[in-house]
Amino acid sequence: MQEGDGAIRKAVEFAEDDEDQGWKDLKVYGINEKDVVIGITASGTTPYVIGTIKKCKEHHIVTGCITCNAHSPLRDLVDFPVEVIVGPEFITGSTRMKAGTAQKLVLNMISTSVMIQLGHVLDNKMVDMQLTNEKLIDRGAKILMREFAWDYKRARGILQEYGSVRKVMQLHKRKPKV
Repeated sequence: MQEGDGAIRKAVEFAEDDEDQGWKDLKVYGINEKDVVIGITASGTTPYVIGTIKKCKEHHIVTGCITCNAHSPLRDLVDFPVEVIVGPEFITGSTRMKAGTAQKLVLNMISTSVMIQLGHVLDNKMVDMQLTNEKLIDRGAKILMREFAWDYKRARGILQEYGSVRKVMQLHKRKPKV
């Protein structure tokens, strides 16, 4: 079966029809009862997703789904269903338009909530970002500029010295505003 990067460029025909493959895919990552699995399928009927959710339930893993059809079979299997009813696509069969966009918005909300709950956000600022490229270093420096009223050069220098927005914010505790 073609996976990962190759599947982005060329469709893996009939992959979504395999009820067992999703569980195999998850096992590679050491899936266990501490995890949460969210099945994503516009129709709520995709065998790959349904089979995966059923296996998760057998292993006492919390499950959710994001579908775009009301009362789908998948909805009835999961602990936390989310149904985003977007109506028919402008081009029939092209679920990347409304359904895919709606599902991505829900995923953004979920991942943002998870980051907040895990404590990666302080005072509405993402403080645990990995400083792995120029854009993120720049973003981190600008957060520190606003937080401490520093100029860019100072904020960037201190950020690079400590390597983390969180560390800088904890070490330089915000001064009360007057």
